[in-house]
Amino acid sequence: VLTTQAQRAEEARQQAISGGTEPSAFPDTLPGYTEYGRDNGIRLSAVWLTHDPEYPENLPAAPLVRYGWTPRGELAVVYDRSGKQVRSFTYDDKYRGRMVAHRHTGRPEIRYRYDSDGRVTEQLNPAGLSYTYQYEKDHITITDSLDRREVLHTQGEAGLKRVVKKEHADGSVTQSQFDAVGRLRTQTDAAGRTTEYSPDVVTGLITRITTPDGRASAFYYNHHSQLTSATGPDGLEIRREYDELGRLIQETAPDGDITRYRYDNPHSDLPCATEDATGSRKTMTWSRYGQLLSFTDCSGYVTRYDHDRFGQMTAVHREEGLSQYRAYDSRGQLIAVKDTQGHETRYEYNIAGDLTAVIAPDGSRNGTQYDAWGKAICTTQGGLTRSMEYDAAGRVIRLTSENGSHTTFRYDVLDRLIQETGFDGRTQRYHHDLTGKLIRSEDEGLVTHWHYDEADRLTHRTVNGETAERWRYDERGWLTDISHISEGHRVAVYYGYDEKGRLTGERQTVHHPQTEALLWQHETRHAYNAQGLANRCIPDSLPAVEWLTYGSGYLAGMKLGDTPLVEYTRDRLHRETLRSFGRYELTTAYTPAGQLQSQHLNSLLSDRDYTWNDNGELIRISSPRQTRSYSYSTTGRLTGVHTTAANLDIRIPYATDPAGNRLPDPELHPDSTLSMWPDNRIARDAHYLYRYDRHGRLTEKTDLIPEGVIRTDDERTHRYHYDSQHRLVHYTRTQYEEPLVESRYLYDPLGRRVAKRVWRRERDLTGWMSLSRKPQVTWYGWDGDRLTTIQNDRSRIQTIYQPGSFTPLIRVETATGELAKTQRRSLAD
Repeated sequence: VLTTQAQRAEEARQQAISGGTEPSAFPDTLPGYTEYGRDNGIRLSAVWLTHDPEYPENLPAAPLVRYGWTPRGELAVVYDRSGKQVRSFTYDDKYRGRMVAHRHTGRPEIRYRYDSDGRVTEQLNPAGLSYTYQYEKDHITITDSLDRREVLHTQGEAGLKRVVKKEHADGSVTQSQFDAVGRLRTQTDAAGRTTEYSPDVVTGLITRITTPDGRASAFYYNHHSQLTSATGPDGLEIRREYDELGRLIQETAPDGDITRYRYDNPHSDLPCATEDATGSRKTMTWSRYGQLLSFTDCSGYVTRYDHDRFGQMTAVHREEGLSQYRAYDSRGQLIAVKDTQGHETRYEYNIAGDLTAVIAPDGSRNGTQYDAWGKAICTTQGGLTRSMEYDAAGRVIRLTSENGSHTTFRYDVLDRLIQETGFDGRTQRYHHDLTGKLIRSEDEGLVTHWHYDEADRLTHRTVNGETAERWRYDERGWLTDISHISEGHRVAVYYGYDEKGRLTGERQTVHHPQTEALLWQHETRHAYNAQGLANRCIPDSLPAVEWLTYGSGYLAGMKLGDTPLVEYTRDRLHRETLRSFGRYELTTAYTPAGQLQSQHLNSLLSDRDYTWNDNGELIRISSPRQTRSYSYSTTGRLTGVHTTAANLDIRIPYATDPAGNRLPDPELHPDSTLSMWPDNRIARDAHYLYRYDRHGRLTEKTDLIPEGVIRTDDERTHRYHYDSQHRLVHYTRTQYEEPLVESRYLYDPLGRRVAKRVWRRERDLTGWMSLSRKPQVTWYGWDGDRLTTIQNDRSRIQTIYQPGSFTPLIRVETATGELAKTQRRSLAD
């Protein structure tokens, strides 16, 4: 934005006032020697910091930046504050100011060629894509070095010239329409679908967007052109309020949660406090330069931040004595991070600023090499190397594992992945429609078609011509259910919402293949308090679980029905330090670096102490009954577990090939010459032989008969069968060609197992051994990705997790025949 000297002077004075300093003299007019007209040759050569109120006695001895110029006054080089050159420019000998090349330090030089009108006709990139440009009166043709061609069609003149049609490299066409003053009115995608934009007549701000399916979003502004509210296609609204200085003071989210902002400086846009929907207040303090100095949470606990003179964070000091320190080199690159215990991780860079090495506290090194354009081409850790190759467009085309195996990738002209061939030779192909949506995928004989509605929402999927999943939505566009057929059974998942769009329930159902009778149903419901926190969950067939929280949602306790079951005490970092449940108390302590140090129960046999090495790896778990020690390789992989107890001393080594695949135990099999599995498929180990299908799925596992042992054909064979989504649906275990066990599995459309049926070998009424006629059936119920219910004909086990986590908290056991009678116990019992 072009401003006058008087405007710049006023802005400088206001900045000084907001920083709490006396404004220095700043002229409202330019000096007399400043004028428009002939170049007087004066150029900016360096910027020095000569006054800093925060560091008045410690000014840098070198300029912050330096510039070098050609004899004709053209910018030639730029040096950073360390004195290193970071940019360079080359110009045409004939035409002053016409740049013909430039480069970043450590990167290749990019060159340009021009036509007689001074327009760029070629951009030459020695290590990537180069481009040519052809200009016509109403269109420009752009061709890259892969011979991909785009054409931009334009209308209008000078500042009102707009691109109204674009021909893409794949032949598709997108179009745009503008009004008389150059504002976008419509966009038509490659499929011919049009999105409409309605700008305000005066301000030009978008007030309405209507998508091809007719759904609309609306936007509203105040007289300062600030957004005050927006309504989405689902009818949910966000709202914003501002003070007289134009600063945001209140924001209402679509779910109704309100966040408020407070300011203590009329000249600052940085809030000094925020208040969330729970009423919790957080305060911040800032430096004169807008850097965060302290953050005080809802409980009054403070986190402090230190910065250097260049604005880089040098330290973070948290409660409970936790601090982290950061160091930088003269170029401003992070070179070290140290924790409270003095464990330091160091970083190294090349001349281009790419991170080339990470040195862990124990001295182990993880290195990365880059190509000319800064793309990682190989990473090395513990002597193992993984490499990547790219094409001229910068796309990964080949990945080589530590074993030397390759995965290759292919792309279309619009840079979309169209084929992937894995380490094991498995090939997957992808096809997209004109708008870029995936519509067909091929996976070694499995052909999947994807179908969408007018709003681009997935509606159904077919595999090899058969219907798979179906998705349905309500009038607001919210997903209401997903269904599919699993082993002949219709399995569905249903979702419920409140008026604010929050999830209120999830229900899974399984129906009989022939009669459509309901075989299984599992429902979990959720409720929210007035502050918008999800504080109540109603598991299937259980009383409500209520979470007691403080502040912005930190967990303080839990009730099942009207019975308090768990209470928490937390430290100044809101970490759990004491958990009370029933007659038990679990005390948790942490190391100075913040790692878990111990968990002590008032039942001493359950106590645990944890030990960590300098790299942050767990190396020991000690309890009154036994101690387990863990060892690692320089790559961070587990190499062994040593378990000791009163009458126990066991070492279990873990050997892996360079890519991490398990190898035979070197102690039990010292003569083994196997050093790697090239295709990442383990063919045999000390106990079994393995076979796979072309998808890489395990199909057969057979007992391994050691060499020299007489074969009696009594080895057991395990066979595995899968559905089109690679989920295990059928398993058998045989011996002497006779079945010992058979099981079948059902899944919901999200891939979660909902049922298991098992037939076991038993003696029938005639005295023969055969598989049972009636299977043992187990049902599974879910809440999101958490398994909450397991039920069979004997019992029902339900797990309650800590909110927002996968950590189990309470297990409820119920005899299937007496669901009204329950036994509650913690996982510690």
